[in-house]
Amino acid sequence: MEIGTVKAEETTHAGEHSYPLGSEAVMRAANEGDVELSIVMPCLNEAETLGRCIEKAKRFLKDHQVVGEILIGDNGSTDGSQALAEGLGARVVPVKTRGYGAAVFYASIEARGRYILMGDSDDSYDFTAIAPFLRELRAGYDLVMGNRFKGGIRPGAMPWKNRYFGNPLLSAIGRLFFRCPARDFHCGLRGFSAEAFRRMDLRTTGMEFASEMVIRATLAGMRITEVSTTLDPDGRSHPPHLRPWRDGWRHLRFMLLFSPRWLFLIPGVLMMICGVGMAAFLWQSDRLVFGVHLGVHTVLYAAVMASMGCQTTIFSVFAKVFAISEGLLPEDKALTRLFKYVTLESGLTLGLLLVAAGVAGSISAFHHWSATSFGPLHPEQTMRLVIVAAFSLMLGTQTIFSSFFLSVLGLGVRRS
Repeated sequence: MEIGTVKAEETTHAGEHSYPLGSEAVMRAANEGDVELSIVMPCLNEAETLGRCIEKAKRFLKDHQVVGEILIGDNGSTDGSQALAEGLGARVVPVKTRGYGAAVFYASIEARGRYILMGDSDDSYDFTAIAPFLRELRAGYDLVMGNRFKGGIRPGAMPWKNRYFGNPLLSAIGRLFFRCPARDFHCGLRGFSAEAFRRMDLRTTGMEFASEMVIRATLAGMRITEVSTTLDPDGRSHPPHLRPWRDGWRHLRFMLLFSPRWLFLIPGVLMMICGVGMAAFLWQSDRLVFGVHLGVHTVLYAAVMASMGCQTTIFSVFAKVFAISEGLLPEDKALTRLFKYVTLESGLTLGLLLVAAGVAGSISAFHHWSATSFGPLHPEQTMRLVIVAAFSLMLGTQTIFSSFFLSVLGLGVRRS
C-alpha cells in the first residue's frame, strides 16, 4: 500500500467513501476493500530500473491522492529485485510459471484494487503520467490501452523493425481479424477494471498475453479506449527479454489460431471458388489462356484445389465449435442458428447423395472404358467425367465422416 504524506484535512475518494490521506486511514480503506488502483509490474532481474519505477508509481499515488498499491509479479529474479521492491513498500507476488503473461496474470489475481494498471518495470514508461488511464477507467471503460505511436517514441526506444513493420502490421491484423479498436496492440502500459480482468479469463503465459487481452475484451463486447503514452529507452544495461522475430511470430500465430474464419474459412472458400470455377471453364473443351494451353490436366488440379478448399472450410467449423465448447471463443449466434438445420442426419444425406453421384459417374466412365469404341465421348471428355466422379466420391466421404465428427464435438455449441 502506497500513499504520499499530505495534510491531514485532505481527502481521497475510493468507491463511494471519502478518507483522509493519512497512512492510517489509507490502511483502513485497504482493509475495507476500498483500494482504487493496483499498479502491477512484471519483473525478472530488473533491479537496475525497478526502484525508479516504484518511486514514480508512489509519486503518482501521492500527487493524485489515489488509494492504491504496487504489486511486483516476480518471475524468479536472482538479482535482489524482490528485497528492493519490498524495501520500497511494494508487495511482491512470487510467480513460478515463467513468462511475461504469467507474471502479470498472477500478480493481477492478487490485486485488491477496483482498477489495475500494468506496466513494464524497465523504466520505459513513466508511471507518474498514468492519470489519463485512471480517468478513463473511472469513466466506465473496461480496458484502456496506451498508444505509443500517438504519444511519442523517443529515439532508441523501439527497434526500427518493431516500429515500422512489426507493431503496425500486427495491430492492423488484429483490427482486421477481430475489429479491435486498439491501434497499438502491444503497448505494455494499459489499465483495466478488476471485474473485466475476471471476465477475460486469460490463458496464455508468454508475450501473447498482450494480444489475448485485447482480443478477448473485444470479443466479449467490453468498452475499450486508447490514451496517448510516451515510450522511453529502457534503463537496463542488459538486453531486453523481448525477442522481436520469435515473439512477433507468437503474436501472429495466436491471432490466427483465435480466428478460424481467417485461418480456415476464407482461404477454404477462395480455394473452392477458384477450383470449381476453373473446372467449369474447362469442362467442355481445352482453352488457350495467355498463350498457355489448359486442358484435362488443369481440370485435375482444379478438382484437387476444390477438394482442399472443402476440407479447409470443414476445418473452420471444427475449430470454431471446439473453441466455443472450450470457452476460448464466445458463442456465435449465427453458428447456433445454422446448426438448427445442419444436423448429423442432413450431413449424412448430403454425403450419401454425393457418393451416389460419384458412383454413377464412375459407372458411366467404366462403360466407356469397356466398350470397343469410346462412342460419343472423346477420351479426354471421359477423363473429365472421371475427375468429377472421383471428386464427388471424395467430397461425399468427407461430408459423411465430418458430420459424425461434428456430432462428437457437439452441435449444440455449448459453453465449457
